[in-house]
Amino acid sequence: MDLEFSPEEIAFREEVRTFIAENYPQELRGKQDEGDELTKEDFLSWHRVLYKKGWVAPAWPVEYGGTGWSITQRYIFSEETARADCIRLMPFGLTMVGPVIYTFGTPEQKAKFLPRILSGEDWWCQGYSEPGSGSDLASLRTRAVREGDHYIVNGQKTWTTMAQHADWGFFLVRTEPDAKQQEGISFLLIDMKSPGIEVRPIITLGGEHEVNEVFLDNVKVPVENRVYEENKGWTCAKFLLAHERVGIAGVASSKRGVERIREIASTELDGEKPLLANPFFRRKVAELEMDLAALEFTELRTLSGMAAGHGPGPESSVLKIKGSEIQQRLTELTLEMAGHYGAPYSRSFGEGDNQHAVGPEWANRAAPVYYNTRKTTIYGGSNEIQRNIIAKMVLGL
Repeated sequence: MDLEFSPEEIAFREEVRTFIAENYPQELRGKQDEGDELTKEDFLSWHRVLYKKGWVAPAWPVEYGGTGWSITQRYIFSEETARADCIRLMPFGLTMVGPVIYTFGTPEQKAKFLPRILSGEDWWCQGYSEPGSGSDLASLRTRAVREGDHYIVNGQKTWTTMAQHADWGFFLVRTEPDAKQQEGISFLLIDMKSPGIEVRPIITLGGEHEVNEVFLDNVKVPVENRVYEENKGWTCAKFLLAHERVGIAGVASSKRGVERIREIASTELDGEKPLLANPFFRRKVAELEMDLAALEFTELRTLSGMAAGHGPGPESSVLKIKGSEIQQRLTELTLEMAGHYGAPYSRSFGEGDNQHAVGPEWANRAAPVYYNTRKTTIYGGSNEIQRNIIAKMVLGL
């Protein structure tokens, strides 16, 4: 979708485009081109560049370090970073716990945590899902018992993304076992270096160490690290999930993904003609583009409402459903283009084992990316749960 921009907005776009071209870490570009697994320092290198510029948290209120940009400027920024294939900033501090802290936190919590989230000094992880509490998150069993000015936390979390790098985590814990499920939960900020915390890796199908199990054994957490009221953490959890689901839509990166598919399919041959000349493949690309354009309109309406002071409502569930499905379809089309070249590749193979992966680089990476996006319709609240939310809040069923 092409929007009409004012001269001021066109100038802003050029400013963003020039800044990225001149400041995006070159060593990061090299790693991305080779498909190497990115390290914590890789993610932080781009984070620090944006922080120094004052652009690391465009959606935050200005008083807490936001840019004060209009919705159109934020849209332009996301478009340009996707266009330049910039890595995505880790969302756990910037777009998840940060907004919870500046909305529900105490002045002391805001002063302590927000500046370090912006600077990248603190890397955050999310302690929500448990082995028996995924889509039914309110059934979580990790327990926090108050003893004086501390909680003692025991339990297990799973699928904790990037916990191996985390300095802090935000955790949902049960503080009142006899209350209604949602009424007995509290929202705690936990130092990941606390005694009693153990992080165990989960290696994905693509051979990546991205997610983890986290075990908490008598972990001592100061009461001052509880956000909002005791047993009212579900309010924070719902607020956070609504913001997370807007981000999961990933419209700008999906648009770049479609462009990339068109570029590849214009040169890769299907017999004697480019793959894009195949009417069946071309139809899949066109259908994807139409769905993505509709999703983009919905995202812009949502962002406009948020700029007017309205929090994301049930439309965030629509964004999550369609955005995650589109991301999966993108990787399916890429794997279809790769054909047999995509089949054997895994990041977990050593250099010698990978000698048989002789196709183009994009094809060799197609399978692990495809594997990884199978999770998009599950995390942030599974798409089945999102449909229930829409049925209840929109259709009144």
